[in-house]
Amino acid sequence: MASGSADAPRPAGRVRAAGLWAAAFLLFALALLAGRYPNPGFLDLRLLASDDLARTILLSVRLPRVLAAALLGAVLAASGNAFQMVFSNPLVEPGFLGVSQGAAFGAALALVLGFRHDLAVSGSAFVFALAGLGASAALARRFRFGGWVLRLVLAGIAVSAFFSSALAWVKYAADPLRELPDIAYWTLGGLSGIGWKRLAVVAPIALASLAALRAAGWRLSILSLEDSASFSLGARPGRERALVLAAAVAGVASMTAVSGIVSWAGLIVPHAARLLVGADGRRSMPASIALGAAFLMACDALSRSLLPGELPLGVTTAFLGTAGFTALLLGRVVTVVR
Repeated sequence: MASGSADAPRPAGRVRAAGLWAAAFLLFALALLAGRYPNPGFLDLRLLASDDLARTILLSVRLPRVLAAALLGAVLAASGNAFQMVFSNPLVEPGFLGVSQGAAFGAALALVLGFRHDLAVSGSAFVFALAGLGASAALARRFRFGGWVLRLVLAGIAVSAFFSSALAWVKYAADPLRELPDIAYWTLGGLSGIGWKRLAVVAPIALASLAALRAAGWRLSILSLEDSASFSLGARPGRERALVLAAAVAGVASMTAVSGIVSWAGLIVPHAARLLVGADGRRSMPASIALGAAFLMACDALSRSLLPGELPLGVTTAFLGTAGFTALLLGRVVTVVR
């Protein structure tokens, strides 16, 4: 992997960070107006005074959905940045500790068992997402070789593989006409079912996760060092890394429970943020939050606007994410995390 350049100078970094937040707010407004009603394109604001349906769509359908997309993108990007810095590995992303796979298994299990209510599916996904993290941590403690970071990575690989195989068993047992399509659609990711009630359930957890990660941004650069170096700088690397990971996973689990599996945002966005403002966690964390929110809002708007039928959000993020990641690799600007 080629390393990125040194941290951007402070004035340039601040200007770029302000530009990211301005772009995020602009995309919020555009995503709120984008859709296929009354015709493909952008909603004419003049309709809001005379068209009750337009007001209902804007306030009850699009507004909670755009807010959920912004929150999902911010959580995935912030968690991805935290994971990459804590593990000093530019290729990890929020779901690699079994979180995404556990959530997918939990949702599929609820559907197969007949618990088809949105809260039941989301609750089961959230419980098994946290179970994935707990299993990874418990397994890592039992490994007898390597440092804690290596053991946790290996445990995460094992737990992710376990939940993936369990999900395959659930798919095999599912009714191919009634249950299997729902499972397949959920694992592709999407926000079509989001509303104010579901958003109100997960938003407090996601916002608390973002606040904790933002507050820990200044410590992430220290935690990305070796344990001995971190300890010499006044950190307690084991405890602080555990707290950062717990905050990140809680946010990812809560949003994944309502969105399904949305890939690539947690991998590619932190690289782009560090490229723009530098690798220092004090700047890269808020930049990741702004850029992640903008990325997911744009992807969601494209998913529901391009075709008469809505594209799964995970498909759009995977397409744009792989394109962006390939561009970074071709340009040799994939960033290091130390």
